[in-house]
Amino acid sequence: MPAKIKYELVDGLKEKLSKTKAVFVAEYRGMTVAQSTDLRKKVREAGGELKVAKNTLFKIAMKEAGLSELPDEMTAGPNIYAICYDDPVAVAKVLKEYANDKTQKAFILKGGLLESQQLNLAQVMALADLPSKEVLRGQVVRTIAAPLSGLVNVLSGTMRNFVTCLAQIRDKKQESAA
Repeated sequence: MPAKIKYELVDGLKEKLSKTKAVFVAEYRGMTVAQSTDLRKKVREAGGELKVAKNTLFKIAMKEAGLSELPDEMTAGPNIYAICYDDPVAVAKVLKEYANDKTQKAFILKGGLLESQQLNLAQVMALADLPSKEVLRGQVVRTIAAPLSGLVNVLSGTMRNFVTCLAQIRDKKQESAA
């Protein structure tokens, strides 16, 4: 490959990596075009992008983008790189689902990089098991709202008891008047 093309590839990768939150690495040896297209579509829907690049060029781009270097055993072989722009958990879920699919044997998830921390396969799988961003937001809102709703119930309980007491007094007065 001529040097000019390599520089252009590295620059393109560096631009994409400068916007990323996570990078996942997988081996794709033996994947069919249909499988590859399906995986690319699912990753794109999850807020990421799949890139096939020479490992040395990808390492250079990562270094130039200021990212931590991936270990050599993770970048050995023909790799496909999942670059996450939005939610790393969503992309990790797609990759885990695809790696655990029994109908294909060609896709092997290896690990990745989340911000500046290297992730092995087990850590990527644990990341994929986390709830999505929307679910976490809902849990936070519920956690914040729970004490407030409890306070409202406690404060309204006094009024409720007072009204009940007045109703009982009214009923006793009506019985004695009759």
